[in-house]
Amino acid sequence: MDFKIMITTFGMVFLAELGDKTQLATFCLSADCDPKISVFLGAAGALVLSSLIAVFFGDAVSRFVPPLYIKIGAGLFFLLAGTWILYSAVRAVFS
Repeated sequence: MDFKIMITTFGMVFLAELGDKTQLATFCLSADCDPKISVFLGAAGALVLSSLIAVFFGDAVSRFVPPLYIKIGAGLFFLLAGTWILYSAVRAVFS
């Protein structure tokens, strides 16, 4: 096991998940539901399953597409998504 990759992945996923809609949904569910352990286990299981799917999909795609192209594609996707969100927000403000 490569601990450097594990710690880097943990840090990136942890920071990416802070304050996102998944965390807010879990926050709201834990305010409403008892026992809290059920909310925790459900949220943790969902994150583990979605990560598992991403790892298997990433492995499968990397067999056919070089990692550099995957990184470029992901970067372009985030740039396009950010531009679209910014455009939508500006349009909503000035409409």
